[in-house]
Amino acid sequence: MAESAPAEERILQAALHRFAADGLGAPLRRVAEDAGVSAGLIIHHYGSRATLLEACDARALEVTRREKSRLVQSGSGELLTQLAQTEQYAPVVGYVLRRLQAGGPLAIQLVDDFAAATVAYFAEGERSGTITPSRDPQGRAQVLTEMALGALLLQLPAQRDRMDLEELPGWLRGYTERILGPLLEIYTVPLLRDRSMLDAYLATTATDATTTPPTDVERS
Repeated sequence: MAESAPAEERILQAALHRFAADGLGAPLRRVAEDAGVSAGLIIHHYGSRATLLEACDARALEVTRREKSRLVQSGSGELLTQLAQTEQYAPVVGYVLRRLQAGGPLAIQLVDDFAAATVAYFAEGERSGTITPSRDPQGRAQVLTEMALGALLLQLPAQRDRMDLEELPGWLRGYTERILGPLLEIYTVPLLRDRSMLDAYLATTATDATTTPPTDVERS
């Protein structure tokens, strides 16, 4: 961490790293030691743990939103994997994963942001003919985002266990490589051999008359 950075920024960077590594309940005195400041200076700049966590939330959202626009064709899990490959972003990725574990406003906002990016990516794929149109684009993107992040979180250490940020990039890369084959099969080869279950569901569910369901031609 650059000593020339203002104390407030050093504290924020240290907090992101410490909360990612040790969990959101990590002692503030450890954050102070990492930043090379006194615990009192943390209180001076941020007032409380809650306010410091809010600042970490804001930084995490800033980074993920900026990089998401640059890597718009990546899914939510892939975005985190690519971010983690850059050493400076590993603490942010670790912090995001901790926040997703814990739930709360930031977790909800992150999931919504990832889902919105997925809607935009799928819309582009529909226009280019590589992705099948959906009768519910938002719902499809939301479900796929939640499935991707949920599967990832199941592999993480418990909230109170330590997360090795140096190993995080390699771990995420290995996880992505392990699931890529099965995911591609699920997405490109229909799991169900016919659409009878979908038709039965649609027959008992009110649908929006303005939406046009994908046809067999569109799926082929």
